[in-house]
Amino acid sequence: MFLYQIPNVSSATVIKRPSKTCKTPYVADVQFENDETTHMAHTACLGCGGLVDAGKEIVMKEVSNTKNVCKYRVSFAKVHERGEEHIVGVDPKLAEDMVEVALQKNYITSLKDVKEYQREKKFLNSRFDYCGVDANNVPFIMEVKNVPLADYVDCLAKEKKGLDFSDRHVCSKIAYFPDGYRKKQTDTVSPRALKHITELTEIALDPEKSMRTIMCYVVQRRDAMCFQASNVDPIYKAAFHKAHQSGVEIIVLQIGWNADGTGEFIRDDLPINFE
Repeated sequence: MFLYQIPNVSSATVIKRPSKTCKTPYVADVQFENDETTHMAHTACLGCGGLVDAGKEIVMKEVSNTKNVCKYRVSFAKVHERGEEHIVGVDPKLAEDMVEVALQKNYITSLKDVKEYQREKKFLNSRFDYCGVDANNVPFIMEVKNVPLADYVDCLAKEKKGLDFSDRHVCSKIAYFPDGYRKKQTDTVSPRALKHITELTEIALDPEKSMRTIMCYVVQRRDAMCFQASNVDPIYKAAFHKAHQSGVEIIVLQIGWNADGTGEFIRDDLPINFE
């Protein structure tokens, strides 16, 4: 099903990240094909498994705010495998926005005909992406997480060395969250993500709250066949399982993108590995 059209998108290559001019990992130097002019592009995704590192192909949209240092914002990464090109949504803000579009189009089965909702609502000690009232007049609170990464196995990069996946279909990958840099291997990858799911669990277990609590993971790529909390972060994985067992609803959306900025809503029930 058609979901959305991002206007004014263009393909480019990352030349340097962080930018030579603006030395932050959230800004990259990019160049268009057959054009040696360097432009700065905002990269909201930090790390992202190397998908937006130097030498990578990306798709950007123009930024309408003329006061912004960057004239472009990176929306997608291009992933090439066995002669196929896959467009991967790497912008967390895009994932949040597409959930709103899906709500408005009634594409999310368990949230059809919501009566009202607000974005960026403070609850407990966190700000959650959505707070509203469903079709049955039950309040809900929902946090959205972008899931740009997927692979044939979910493990550390060093553990993948030497493994052969040539007999696996390119669309048989496991999408996983979270993934990123840690100072220590015993640390959680994303303290903020851990805080969100822990507080949703707290709300779900409080009999006085009487509201739906929802974690919505948005897999912005076509080549994933399932989702799981990453083995790389056992702390978050344990919190994910506790949340599910405590009544937090887990929704996994899958969205497919094209290089021209058109997006397709694939499903709202991507299988979840709860092992």
